[in-house]
Amino acid sequence: MAIEIRILNQDDRSVLDHVAPGVFDHAVEPRLANEFLSDPRHHIVVAIEDGVVVGFASGVHYVHPDKTAELFINEVGIAPTHHRQGLGKAVVTSLLEVGRRLGCREAWVLTDHDNTAAMALYASAGGEEAVDPSIMFTFRLNR
Repeated sequence: MAIEIRILNQDDRSVLDHVAPGVFDHAVEPRLANEFLSDPRHHIVVAIEDGVVVGFASGVHYVHPDKTAELFINEVGIAPTHHRQGLGKAVVTSLLEVGRRLGCREAWVLTDHDNTAAMALYASAGGEEAVDPSIMFTFRLNR
């Protein structure tokens, strides 16, 4: 069976009831899935095979008082059984198209230099590595 690439909306929560192992970091929580899919600024593109989600790319588009909309690619996950089949590129490309339709000026993503698979994925989807490497800080808000 062919793999379907699909942009989910608020009516598609049940799609996330059937996810292959290793796609997400943790089990999908229905309450969080509902919140995510109900927020018009959050976007998720999934790859579905035989009714099971085998990959995804998620992101959020945002605006700022002095900038036009941008798309932040939050995460990409592909089932280990489906690596190296072009699904990562397919879901990222579809997510970038969502950003284009929303009028986003650019999209961006963070990854580590030693994550060679992610580096190759983002380059193959047309991404350009930033010349000036950034430093990421994380803040633990609730412990």
